Amino acid sequence: MRRFVSNLANKMVQIIDIGANLTDPMYQGIYGGSTKHVPDLSNVLNRGWTGGLDRIIVTVGTLTDCEPTFDIVKNDARLYATVGCHPTRCGEFVIDPESYYTALCRQIVEHRDKVVAIGECGLDYDRLHFCEKDIQKRYFEKQLDLAEKYDLPLFLHCRNAHDDFVEILFRNLARLPRRGVVHSFDGTLAAAEQLIASGFYIGLNGCSLKTEENLAVAASVPEEWIMVETDSPWCEIRPSHAGSKHVQTKFPVVKKKEKWEPTSLISGRCEPVMILQVLEVLAGVKGKSVPVLAAQYYSNTMKMFFPNEQAACREDVGTK
Repeated sequence: MRRFVSNLANKMVQIIDIGANLTDPMYQGIYGGSTKHVPDLSNVLNRGWTGGLDRIIVTVGTLTDCEPTFDIVKNDARLYATVGCHPTRCGEFVIDPESYYTALCRQIVEHRDKVVAIGECGLDYDRLHFCEKDIQKRYFEKQLDLAEKYDLPLFLHCRNAHDDFVEILFRNLARLPRRGVVHSFDGTLAAAEQLIASGFYIGLNGCSLKTEENLAVAASVPEEWIMVETDSPWCEIRPSHAGSKHVQTKFPVVKKKEKWEPTSLISGRCEPVMILQVLEVLAGVKGKSVPVLAAQYYSNTMKMFFPNEQAACREDVGTK
């Protein structure tokens, strides 16, 4: 932990985690429906802030995620959220599409100061047993209405569906005011370049850095088009992953959930503080320093999700 604390003390890094699933039951100590330890989200967040995180964007994947999400983010100026429906949950639209859409609108309006993106939305053809293709496509496109209506960027999901994904996106480009980011990207360099050419950022986490092919893609994506995330409690960088050889920062970890300690991470459960390891892998494959990359990715994220604040900062600098 010594190096980790040193980074904070010297203000070497300032990071935004663009995707964390903080409403997941694991942060309440519940795994597979069984309680293993006390709720510890406060510990998880404190580790993140101590580790250099400046903000966290909490991912909403369904309408029922909204209430617990806004309970988490409402009293902390460093926490924000998306609003949308994950492709595997788009079946929830079917019973009454307009009512579901209206309910999403209501959540955005009631929490407008906290909502920074529409999503998580997109297509997932790896898990069609949850929701068939036609329903996913229909309600992915319907959620683009939200981006247009509220002038918000998109927090996008694409798994094994690139051709249909870009067909829908690109057909609607003219009405998408602020584009967005394709999170947890694990596609080809050609796919990344196609998205970047249309103004979409590439979100990278541990699942984006599993294989040597993944690392080659990440190394080639321009810095000015990358954002970083954990997708916690998922997508940790495991020892078996190709990217693990570049990880420098280690954390105290308990192997069993039942042995929970307030100061330790839990094996198999990712946390926002582990975003530093994502940065270290990217630094390793790109041959650049963590602080340099962190500064660029922070600027990219501010530009997309907090443009008014970034503009105000530039005006302040200009008057000095």
